[in-house]
Amino acid sequence: MEDTNKKHWENVYETKNPDQVSWTQEKPQTSLDFIHSFGLGKDARIIDIGGGDSNLVDFLLDEGYRNISVLDISSKALERARTRLGSKADKVTWINSDITAFEPRETYDIWHDRAAFHFLTTPEQVSQYIKIAGKSVTGFMILGTFSKKGPAKCSGLDIQQYDDESLPAKFESDFEKIKCLTEDHTTPFGTVQNFVFCSFKKFKR
Repeated sequence: MEDTNKKHWENVYETKNPDQVSWTQEKPQTSLDFIHSFGLGKDARIIDIGGGDSNLVDFLLDEGYRNISVLDISSKALERARTRLGSKADKVTWINSDITAFEPRETYDIWHDRAAFHFLTTPEQVSQYIKIAGKSVTGFMILGTFSKKGPAKCSGLDIQQYDDESLPAKFESDFEKIKCLTEDHTTPFGTVQNFVFCSFKKFKR
């Protein structure tokens, strides 16, 4: 399954430009707003799950954040992001891994995931993600998925839709919900996708 997923995403990033995929954002303002809301310093350890060639890392670097990691199943996606960033790419830790096979070597103050979690459609995949996040996050988590009003598929793959109750419920053993919101994302080709975003704080044990 992991090999099939990897081949799918390598092909996507080999054959499509950013303006040809639905998830591209010029500026990921909602994600940045959530990150700022936590009030952490520029040395906060931040990981972007399924970050691909997202522009989030560019904005975080420009704002002076110093401990950024980007994880993606596609090596081609990470390569594109590194090429775009040029010499700045050396300031980022790049992790080529399926999230369900990720074995973190450190903990994170902020775990950010826009549109990766909803691709996990089996109970085993979901529970593995929850387990890894629970072990890896010491501070805060941001999750963005398609809402119940959003698409049922993305990039030809089935996804799992969530809302402001079902998404927090998945993580209630380790995380307290801070807030959820929904927003419409307009794709580069003019269609609209409804997302739900939730922020969480890790329970202190």
